[in-house]
Amino acid sequence: MKQRIYIDTSIVGGYFDQEFKEATIKLFDRLDNFEIVFVVSDLLDLELINAPQKVREHLLKYSSEKFERVELTEEAIKLADTYIHEKVVGKTSVEDCRHIALATIHKVDVLASWNFKHIVNLERIKGYNSVNLRLGYSMIEIRSPKDLVNYDI
Repeated sequence: MKQRIYIDTSIVGGYFDQEFKEATIKLFDRLDNFEIVFVVSDLLDLELINAPQKVREHLLKYSSEKFERVELTEEAIKLADTYIHEKVVGKTSVEDCRHIALATIHKVDVLASWNFKHIVNLERIKGYNSVNLRLGYSMIEIRSPKDLVNYDI
């Protein structure tokens, strides 16, 4: 079974960012080789509206079979609000929390992000998982693409 990787907007933008490009391209290579499926949300679509054109159009290069689409639901909004209420992150991080909630609810294998402040951050991950476990959800695995690509030995 293919690994299901939820991606946020930073992954799409990372393809064109000098700092994150190498690992991001390797992650997309795994997508090209049918090793993984990207789980994408309508929230990602909304965030890409204001991105530069090359970022906005990047995912259009891939066939829809490479993606699993999920939609923001009341359940995800409520879970995201709980992360904020429990002070895992502040109110300004509501969109980040919604990505994490969607990935949690849809039981992805891992959420990939380049957002080290609010998402790929050990203390934050502990906070998200504390809320998840208390509410009966599974723990969420959160990594940067550097942890999700194969490097030659």
